[in-house]
Amino acid sequence: QVQLVESGGGLVQAGGSLRLSCAASGSIFSINAMGWYRQVPGNQRELVAASTPAGNTNYADSVKGRFTISRDNAKNTVYLQMNSLKPEDTAVYYCNARGLLRGFRQFDAWGQGTQVTVSS
Repeated sequence: QVQLVESGGGLVQAGGSLRLSCAASGSIFSINAMGWYRQVPGNQRELVAASTPAGNTNYADSVKGRFTISRDNAKNTVYLQMNSLKPEDTAVYYCNARGLLRGFRQFDAWGQGTQVTVSS
């Protein structure tokens, strides 16, 4: 009922930048939190950055000062600007959105994931 479509991953050299986008669509009444997580094989998925509709943000310590999350509430879209990328940022990045469907049931949706690879 809610689809998240991600784009913007790829291969970049250390020190470079990438911008991820995630657009939500479907029977959405409202979206509360939108955020980005990442996962490497063998590890748990971890929070990278999250944002509320009011613009409050939360970042993992490892990305503070390098990554910036932003969102366009009118378009149900969240972005992740990633600067000064490091090889340890290599992971599959997943978009997440939580909110209410039309009919006021809660939803917790995930995107399909986009690969980010940072070469040294």
